Formats: sequence, C-alpha cells, structure tokens
Amino acid sequence: MKTVVVSNKGELQVWDIDKPRITSKQALVKTVSCGICGTDATIINQSFKGFEKTSYPLMLGHEGVGEVVEIGSEVKGFSVGDLIVLSFVPNHMHDNSPLGSAWGAFSEYGIVDDFEAYEPNEVPDVAYAQKKLPDFIDKYEAPVLVTLREVFSSIKYFNIQPGDSIVVYGSGPVAMTFIKLLSLLNVQDIVAVVRNENKKQLLESFGLKAVINSSVHNVKEQISVLYPEGMNFVLDAVGSENIINEAITLLKDRGEVLCYGVPKVNNMNLNWANSPYNWKLNFQQMPYKEEEGACHDQIVQWICDGKLILSDFISEVIEFEHIIETLQDFVDGKKTKKVIIKYK
Repeated sequence: MKTVVVSNKGELQVWDIDKPRITSKQALVKTVSCGICGTDATIINQSFKGFEKTSYPLMLGHEGVGEVVEIGSEVKGFSVGDLIVLSFVPNHMHDNSPLGSAWGAFSEYGIVDDFEAYEPNEVPDVAYAQKKLPDFIDKYEAPVLVTLREVFSSIKYFNIQPGDSIVVYGSGPVAMTFIKLLSLLNVQDIVAVVRNENKKQLLESFGLKAVINSSVHNVKEQISVLYPEGMNFVLDAVGSENIINEAITLLKDRGEVLCYGVPKVNNMNLNWANSPYNWKLNFQQMPYKEEEGACHDQIVQWICDGKLILSDFISEVIEFEHIIETLQDFVDGKKTKKVIIKYK
C-alpha cells in the first residue's frame, strides 16, 4: 500500500509498504479520506513534542476515515462495509528498517480496534474514539468529525460556561471550530482576533461579539473598551509565544489562558508584569481519546439537526495523487480551512 512519510531530513515522500496486519480484536479498513491538521505540519517541521529526530522516518496523518474490509475473529462492533473514523497504522518495518508512526492515517489501509472485543481493563485508548459513522455523513467530509470531537472535548475539559467571556486567537479550522461549538453551547461573549481583513470578514459571518484585526487595531485597547474588567478565558488556537504573552494582559483576575494550538518550539519566555495577580495557563495539546469518543454522539446529532455543516469547515477535497504538494502548501500557510485528502 502507499503511505505518506516524512524522512529524517524533513522531506515528504510516498512509500510503498506492506498493509498492516490485524489481530483478532481489530478490523482492517480501506482509507477513503483523511484530513490535514496543524499537528501534521509541526511533525513535518520536526518540532512536535514527543517525536525526536531519531524517530524519523514517520508515517503521517491522524484524521482518517475508512471502510471495513476485514474483521478479526473476536470483533463484535464492526462489520465489513462499515465506515469508521480514526483509523491508524502502528509502527512498521520497511526494507528491514524501522518505520515509525505519527498515527499513519495517510495510508491506503489502516487499523481500528473494536471496543466490544476487549475486556474493560484492556481497551486501547484509541478504541474509545474509533466510531462507526451513520449513512447521512458524507465519507469525504467525515474527517472533520475528528477536529469537532477533539475541540468539543477540550471545551468541556476547559469548563467554559455560557456566562463566560472568551477571546479566540486564530482563524483556521481549529479556531473556527471552537467558535462554532462555543456558540452552539450558548456562550455569547466571544471575541475573535485575526491578522487580516479577509479573515476578519470570514469570522464576522459567525455573529460574534467582535472580530479584531490585530494588524490594524491594538487588541488590548479594543478588549478594554468591550470588557473593562477583562476576560474569563483567552484561547490561543495558533500556538504562539507572542499570543500567550498578549493573552495574559487581557484576563480578569483568576482568568485563564488556554493554549490549544501546537507551539513550533518547546520553550517560551512569558512576561506577566501586566497580568492580573491571579491567573492560569492551561495547555491542552493531546485530547484524551475517551473524552473525544464521549463527544461523538452529540456532534453527530448536531450534524443530523443541521446545526453543524461539515462542508463549512472545508476549503478543498484533493485526490491522493496530489498529497505531497497539498501538504507542502498547508505547511506554507496557503490553506485557510480544512483540507481533505480523497482516496479512490
């Protein structure tokens, strides 16, 4: 099968490798689509925490959707033909050399674990979030579910309530997802911070309290007018030292900076000279799969009810044969919404 690999030199390549082998408690899926995520870009740039340079080469991708083509003898929850979200490929061998997995979902085939086949104390973490999809969800839009579920689980973890105020820095798929889900959860006081007028116009369509273009206006001054006492939360959906330092100054006493965007480096210099006396910094870089899986039914229900439209989060659906240039364009910041890779 074909899989997308980042070499130890940071080069993107398509390799031919053997299909993964399933156990009796797993199912093999043929990939139909996979979304590109900011995590992929950070791994390509060899700066994602937990993946040292000695870990490369690595198979990329973690927003895969596949159709079940084979099931293990103990599988109860999946059947051939089912569409499953969140298939992965484990560490592999290729030409007698180790091939690591950064989840490996940009592969023609992947593996899912059947929750029902395991004893309660043996369930792999990922199995909690590997879910069968209903027929009304388009298979080429389905990877968006991963972002929606991760973000929803993070909102619950952050304990953001309807009466809270929040500033969201960013205008990409993650920031858009936070804003949309917060609105569905009846959070009214949402302010977005973007860097240009096109992105400002995009997010103004969400009906927010305000959208601030930081290249034109001073964010601190604008927030002070809207919320003189400061904000309950400031969310960094980008992963930036500069954003976090500015976010500190926007908080009310006992407010919280939420860092969800993946930083490009693993150290920062923080200046809290102009912060309130009491504040928190909360990093959420790897949502728990059990918590993500627990959000699945609500997300699917919102889609069924027309409150979430998956295509709203997607800018392009690209054939697999163009994946290398598409990934590079994403890394270079040329894509504004979610990009989906389509498999034949």
